[in-house]
Amino acid sequence: MGGSGGGYPSDLTDDQWALVEPLLPPARVGPKGWRRGKHLRRRIADAIFYLVRTGCAWRQLPKDFPPWPTIYWYFTWWHDDGTVERIHDALRDKVRTAGGRNAEPTAGLIDSQSVRTADTVPATTRDLDAGKKIKGRKRFTVTDTLGLLLAVHVVAANVPDRDGARRRLLWTRLGHPSVQKNWADQGFAGRLVDWTAQILGRELDIVRKDPGQHGFQVQPKRWALERTFSCLTAHRRLARDYETRPAHAETMIRWAMIGVMVRRLARGRAAVRSGPRLLSARLRCRSSRSRAR
Repeated sequence: MGGSGGGYPSDLTDDQWALVEPLLPPARVGPKGWRRGKHLRRRIADAIFYLVRTGCAWRQLPKDFPPWPTIYWYFTWWHDDGTVERIHDALRDKVRTAGGRNAEPTAGLIDSQSVRTADTVPATTRDLDAGKKIKGRKRFTVTDTLGLLLAVHVVAANVPDRDGARRRLLWTRLGHPSVQKNWADQGFAGRLVDWTAQILGRELDIVRKDPGQHGFQVQPKRWALERTFSCLTAHRRLARDYETRPAHAETMIRWAMIGVMVRRLARGRAAVRSGPRLLSARLRCRSSRSRAR
């Protein structure tokens, strides 16, 4: 089950592409309507995954992909028309149902992550996080208890946690009304807890550190979101924020999560297919041993 072109580790396998392809819109070329595109959409998707995973610049994409302006055009088109968000949400529902959960979660986790930005990022969209001594942007993220993304908002790093979380909690309330409770760390304590209860009618539970804690310790509930942050920064394009527009930074995060989810779903499909073969092989092995006796 190899990739479709250069054979890069980030390329989609056949099983992974089968999950993504039905969710993509048909190719659009020119003002006269819709027709078959010049480049395979699979290679377009492979190029975006390559860029997210390796962190290269658009102009430095390998030559065996379509031209980089074409890749960037598709990236912005799929961002503008909501395609990336629809793909992400559809795959998230599949991962949840495959794990025996309801498609819509009932609880969430919220936190923020400050990252440094490249010099090309406009100064108007970045600033200093005085607490973490990081000059850049801050990612306010809401996930379910599996660590799957529900909402993300990228702002300048000087935005306080309590202020930046309000929009994320509100959007989560509108987009996922089944979420009745969220967990957060001590940085979100205070008036935000009362605001969440009074305005949104939801519960915000603060997970506090043990008073005698020294050094790092895994916190209940919130560990799933910390794992998601670790997974995101393993993608080199996300280890630092390079995007001119904060909205494009959010889309890059969704592309990374799409890659994570298609790998998880494809492994599940492979396990289902290999299960009967493994059982048959074991039965043949037992039968041959019994005849030998």
